[in-house]
Amino acid sequence: MRERWLNERRQEHYYRLAKRTGFRSRASFKLMQIDERFDIFREGDAVADLGAAPGGWLQVARELVGEKGRVVGVDLRPIKRLDDVVTIMGDITEDSTMLALVKELGGKADVVLSDMAPDISGNYSTDHARSVHLCKYALGVCDRVLKKNGKLVMKVFMGDMIPLLRDETERRFTEVKMHSPDASRPTSSEMYMIATGFKAQTRVKMVERQEEKPKEFTIKGDLL
Repeated sequence: MRERWLNERRQEHYYRLAKRTGFRSRASFKLMQIDERFDIFREGDAVADLGAAPGGWLQVARELVGEKGRVVGVDLRPIKRLDDVVTIMGDITEDSTMLALVKELGGKADVVLSDMAPDISGNYSTDHARSVHLCKYALGVCDRVLKKNGKLVMKVFMGDMIPLLRDETERRFTEVKMHSPDASRPTSSEMYMIATGFKAQTRVKMVERQEEKPKEFTIKGDLL
């Protein structure tokens, strides 16, 4: 009972802190703690944030990359306007959304963030599998937009598919670590995969297709 009470107070602390400091979600503190430990952002970085609504991570990234940086967020849901942040409402698995992301970045990204999570079904195995599938899409985005030696931060629900996901991530990055920031709920199954040193060995050329031609670019399907 005492442990549950302490956990609730802890989460209430981050919720209230977000409200008091103007951040849109408690998740903002997760990214701040990740950056403090792993030194993710540099001034002037270009950042792509996948699953960006309601915008808590966008706020943190915008502050940490400074005026010379560029931050672009993508989500299926609309994101309330943020100064000096570009947002795209769309499905990252669709060609048009990916091409819009590349256009708004103005080139390659230094950092890819993914706080994407599936709609919770209540079945742990199903939710875990769907979470891993979203991470595969995040890796696909890295193949398309991340600079060599770039960084990736992505959320995943823990489960038996983690070793395979980690192996696939390690093929692309020189170092991969798992981390649970203090701002995460102690009872949550979420973890963050922190990948640095993107090898840029797998590249997917993106071509804006014409209506009369078949698709020349897609990231749908199993990326592993």
